[in-house]
Amino acid sequence: MSKTARHIINIVSAVLLTAVLTAGYISGVSCRAPLKCTGLNVVIKDSSANRFVTKADIERFLNREYGEYAGKPLDSLDLTKVEKIVDSRSAVYKSEAFTTRDGKLNITVTQRTPVVRFQKSDGGFYADAEGFLFPLQSSYASRVQVIDGDIPLKANSGYKGELSDPKEKEWLMKVLNVVNYMESSKLWRDKIVQITVSDGGELSLVPRIGQEVFLFGQPDDIEDKFRKMEMYYRNIVPEKGASHYTRVSVEYEGQIVCR
Repeated sequence: MSKTARHIINIVSAVLLTAVLTAGYISGVSCRAPLKCTGLNVVIKDSSANRFVTKADIERFLNREYGEYAGKPLDSLDLTKVEKIVDSRSAVYKSEAFTTRDGKLNITVTQRTPVVRFQKSDGGFYADAEGFLFPLQSSYASRVQVIDGDIPLKANSGYKGELSDPKEKEWLMKVLNVVNYMESSKLWRDKIVQITVSDGGELSLVPRIGQEVFLFGQPDDIEDKFRKMEMYYRNIVPEKGASHYTRVSVEYEGQIVCR
């Protein structure tokens, strides 16, 4: 190979090597540049069951209480703060915030699942299975058992949280047991449409069909009382007729008192 040819090859090799090193440097700088937030992605995990909060609600909460996040470096976002903001919503049970390589701030939300709605003269509130109370929502009403009357809970329409009074908490959990028993029963799930509380926390159950009101008493001995209500329908109604009695008490042990 001539001296000129070797010289040309050396020049071309040097140019190619310089190009490769330059491309590598640019790529390294690009990789080291912090990713910026390109937007928000919200997933409401149980939106088919309840619609207390929406994606638009979450975005509005963040814009108002977190501030600017779009365009900020992903590693500068305070994910704990984001979760606290979302979790502060009364109908939110739990949220999880995380970022992804596409630059998105992602938030998954699980809503609270109400078991019962308490309706008092000064407003109402929901209770979930754990006894956590939270206000009614203006945007959506959950179809759950409604309890009204002289409800022995100091909570008002804006209350959020668990009850601090042990006696109130005990009564609440017993009532939730009554509602859960009804919901798990094919017989009682749709048969009882209203529960009313009288002085002292005693319950009266109103069926969908018929004039009878069942005087249930305190929310205890649940299985026995519902067994007596079933006996009433099986044995007494066929003999006396569906409209013969208006008050059926199952609150006393070993008795069904009809009036």
